[in-house]
Amino acid sequence: MTPTDSTSRLPGFYKQSLAERGQTVAAWAGLSAAQLAALDGSGGLTPEQAEHMIENVVGLHALPLGVAANFLVNGREVLVPMAIEEPSVVAGASFMAKLARAGGGFHAHLTAPEMIGQMQILDVVDPAAARLRLLSEKARLLDLANQIDPVLIKFGGGARDLEVRLLDDSPIGPFLVVHLIYDTRDAMGANAVNTACETLAPTVEQISGGRVHLRILSNLADRRLARARVSIPVDALAFDDFTGERVRDGIVAAYAFAAADPYRAATHNKGIMNGVDAVVIATGNDWRAIEAGAHAYAARGGRYTSLSTWAVARDGALSGTLEMPLAVGIVGGATKVHPTAQAALKLMGVTTARALAEVIVSVGLAQNLAALRALATEGIQRGHMTLHARQVAIAAGATGALIEQVAGRLVAEKVVRSDRAEAILRELTAGGA
Repeated sequence: MTPTDSTSRLPGFYKQSLAERGQTVAAWAGLSAAQLAALDGSGGLTPEQAEHMIENVVGLHALPLGVAANFLVNGREVLVPMAIEEPSVVAGASFMAKLARAGGGFHAHLTAPEMIGQMQILDVVDPAAARLRLLSEKARLLDLANQIDPVLIKFGGGARDLEVRLLDDSPIGPFLVVHLIYDTRDAMGANAVNTACETLAPTVEQISGGRVHLRILSNLADRRLARARVSIPVDALAFDDFTGERVRDGIVAAYAFAAADPYRAATHNKGIMNGVDAVVIATGNDWRAIEAGAHAYAARGGRYTSLSTWAVARDGALSGTLEMPLAVGIVGGATKVHPTAQAALKLMGVTTARALAEVIVSVGLAQNLAALRALATEGIQRGHMTLHARQVAIAAGATGALIEQVAGRLVAEKVVRSDRAEAILRELTAGGA
């Protein structure tokens, strides 16, 4: 069974044992024994491998790795690995993906994988004239940049454009900034872009008459945008005593709060990033860069606002969109050397950075919908409480079957606190449970 001939709808998946879930996804994605071992932790990153990744290594730090089911992205069935410690995120994304199927799933696309390399030019006598000189030499500078990485050029990447900005309101006075627009194909691109900027710096100094100070990639990757959209029929939104119209309108009103108020928008966008970061981490990509770019993009109009939009479509369906910078890669860095990251990519069946970003932005939109639906209806705590109660029970010392017994009591009492968990545990163990 492979991702191309099976469905990501896995009824009862959450009821399976840990070992059974592993076997299910391995069969679904055609994972080898080694790839499954990388996912379940028994054959993942070793301390010896970690020693070559960062400095002063003393060990490893693990996160729970879950799999979100039900995703249909651009007509393709996908199981999505998510590395995250927060309860309800994987379940929420999975359930929203299930609802989305009623409207054809998620539709995602990306702009070209173009990154921006910045060169700060100081000590320029006439910045305006220097700017024009640099622009007049654009072709020569781009040609020089394209001689740096012949492998990237072979795969269709390389320098695309050169922009020159005059920043005249800085604390140190006016200076120039050169933007090298660089297509990095299936790589995130930091190393390629930084190398290109370093190489161009002497020529830029010669042309401008100034001094190139900083030479660095920008994580505001607003030329590398990922976009996803979803449409959910109103009938699919109904549950319990909530009509589909009530759920839909409540979600739109909740979005409006985030669109108008930065205090709400910060938490709203954090919900999006719950989904995005979890997949980015699972695949060994740079989640700090993604976070920085997303939040900067949310403030691009001069006021921090929602990254997503939600509205009522003409046919009455709930319509949602998400647009954000998303610079991810499948080659280079931790993505290439981390066994779990490689197994995660195999599980998703992605072979290009574009396909990976399409899945990630769709997960972000699904997770946003999960949070808004909960907030607009039964409240965020109901679904979150059961999962959180288990963590509190474990922290109180519960093991084995006692974990579910203590958690169940906490949820029933609607008092999910460590002191109450300890008291319940004492009662159960004193009674021989």
